[in-house]
Amino acid sequence: MQTALLAPRPLDALDALDLPADLDGRDGANRANARMQIAATNDLDAIRAWLARVADSKATFETYRKEAERLLLWSIVQLGKPLSSLTHEDLLAYQHFLADPQPAARWVAGGGRKHARDDPRWRPFYGPLSAASQRQAMVILNALFSWLVSAGYLAGNPLSLSRQRSRRAPPRITRYLERELWDDVKAYVESLPRESERQRERHSRARWLLTLLYLGGLRISEVGTNTMGDFFARRDAQGAQRWWLDVLGKGEKRRLVPASAEMMAELARYRRDRGLAALPAPHETTPLVLPLGKSTKPLTRAALHTIIKGIFAGAAQRLREVAAREAEVVAGAGAEHAARGATPAQTEAAAEAAAARAAANAARAARLESASAHWLRHSAGSHMADGDVDLRLVRDNLGHASLSTTSLYLHSDDDHRHRETEEKHRIDW
Repeated sequence: MQTALLAPRPLDALDALDLPADLDGRDGANRANARMQIAATNDLDAIRAWLARVADSKATFETYRKEAERLLLWSIVQLGKPLSSLTHEDLLAYQHFLADPQPAARWVAGGGRKHARDDPRWRPFYGPLSAASQRQAMVILNALFSWLVSAGYLAGNPLSLSRQRSRRAPPRITRYLERELWDDVKAYVESLPRESERQRERHSRARWLLTLLYLGGLRISEVGTNTMGDFFARRDAQGAQRWWLDVLGKGEKRRLVPASAEMMAELARYRRDRGLAALPAPHETTPLVLPLGKSTKPLTRAALHTIIKGIFAGAAQRLREVAAREAEVVAGAGAEHAARGATPAQTEAAAEAAAARAAANAARAARLESASAHWLRHSAGSHMADGDVDLRLVRDNLGHASLSTTSLYLHSDDDHRHRETEEKHRIDW
């Protein structure tokens, strides 16, 4: 047993990990005897070969690396055995570990803060994983083990013995903002102070970022990796000029997003606020969303998430303040109605109505506090569908693979898609 590894100590990230021979997997119990298709002699090399397949997709690479790294570290530190010796029972134990990584001092970053991977304070986790995140982790690890078996590195996949649930139709999207809640978010952004230059920049950026995520249905990663030079204009069959955003999205797939007149007006507004020409030049490298100040470096996905979470938190606080005022109304309703000569029944009804409004605002605030940037993409899709935009057009706008197998044969006309999106999907600041 590797007692040095089992003692509480800072953990090394995957790219800096150096394992002793008895833990590096060269003699793992699950190693295959067949001819290998990869030039890996140990578990680290095998994981790196698996990750190399997705190296050109930053978001996918980081997600896959995170899950492989967590399992490898847990295997060697918690169990004292190489990854290529893990059994089905070990993986069941790991699933339970994901729900509450202990000891927290070893596994969880203090205060849930993210640190650089070469920082001694770095930890593999920021807290317990939700049920959805646990499932995602095991799906990714199942893909890792399956690939290592196909590559001739492992004899079998220990996760293949897990109970496979039958595929069910996906549930309705629930993580989106209802129209009323979306209006609350927009109202909060418009209430942001604009006295100083910094405040005006913050308001302008918040408004433009929400416009991109909602009108464009963009993923947060797509906001960070595409540029303003990806906007372009072309004339439709009737000779009208229409703008588009050429988005490089998930899986390195490109799609054309209709840039409605409303979106282009917001883009021009944002660019003028930042001292730029109203319309971008072809191949312009300006990021879609800029940092505050003079920097023109693209914002990271984490920074964009932080901005959106801050907007949601501010809108939630605004709703809580409204709820608090409603609660005060409840407290003073009796005396006020009695002074007006209301009957006891009328007084009670008024108090109940005020209490209901306070509870509703508190519930909406709680929902906003749990929202993330991806909710805006779901909101865009849900609101387009509710607004009778053809589902095939929604599919193409959001870059979904298909509605169903049959819809692979359906292709919406681009000009029609642009007109429908512009007429029926608006932000209405």
